[in-house]
Amino acid sequence: MPRTAIAATQASRAGTVLPAATAGDVTNGNAITNDGRVVLIVKNTGASSRTITFQTARTVDGLTAPVRSESIPAGETQVFGPFSPNDYGDTLGFNVDNAELTVNVVRV
Repeated sequence: MPRTAIAATQASRAGTVLPAATAGDVTNGNAITNDGRVVLIVKNTGASSRTITFQTARTVDGLTAPVRSESIPAGETQVFGPFSPNDYGDTLGFNVDNAELTVNVVRV
């Protein structure tokens, strides 16, 4: 199945108003065009820790599997990126383990 695309918001020097965050697609995963300037703002709106997994194009940070998983504690927001196209590909694919993880994508 194709991944659900999330649109990026372009950052500006004058400031950027983010749209409402998108709940991660647990079934199909999500994707964003990756030009090396993509940053994800991920919020865990739930009451327990959740996981986001990024698909990699090659070994990244010593991980031999083609994935990088990060845990986000309950109620916290974390920022990930930018993502090198050499490591993560021209399309950044990521999966969430629960729709309680919401995502905003910013192009810096």
